[in-house]
Amino acid sequence: MTHYLYLVRHGEHLDAEHGLEDGPLSPRGRRQAELVADRLSGVPLDAVWHSPLERAAETARAVAQRISAVTPEPSSLLFDCIPSGPTPGMPAIYEPFFGSVTDEDIEAGQAQMSDAVSEFLVRKATGHELLITHNFVIAWFVREVLDAPDWRWMTINQANCGLTVLAQRPGRPWVLVSHNDLSHLPMELRTGLPENPPV
Repeated sequence: MTHYLYLVRHGEHLDAEHGLEDGPLSPRGRRQAELVADRLSGVPLDAVWHSPLERAAETARAVAQRISAVTPEPSSLLFDCIPSGPTPGMPAIYEPFFGSVTDEDIEAGQAQMSDAVSEFLVRKATGHELLITHNFVIAWFVREVLDAPDWRWMTINQANCGLTVLAQRPGRPWVLVSHNDLSHLPMELRTGLPENPPV
């Protein structure tokens, strides 16, 4: 049997355009959450985990309204974080991103994502788990599954309520089934992707 992990970035939050770090979903974000919930409604989910931040928690509540068989649970392993710092081989174009990031931020993010990988990327007999979290967290999971260099999380981006699917069959490594699938979102609801690298 195959173990599936569904990764969803939270919907657009209300104050994102004003630079605030968290907040309730915007009207557009609520619609994004409803549509990704509809998209997942046919999946036999065993568990739904979400970041404790409001934008992720509200997205999880939208899923729960359509999939009543599961109760979303918060996980501190899914908080927004900086998964790693500058590493050898990282292109210089990404260096400015770390200008305001402290060593403590990086250490905390590294520890969190190490624990998250140990918690969620483990072989289970079967199952379908949904994680509602943040762009950098999903990027780290994808990087981990692809066994890419640490800095490559900076090159992997997800739109609001984009759907990424990972899977593992018995005796095999995790594979990336799909990444940032937006087919459930009309063009006007496809938000959150950077137009340029995060510099």
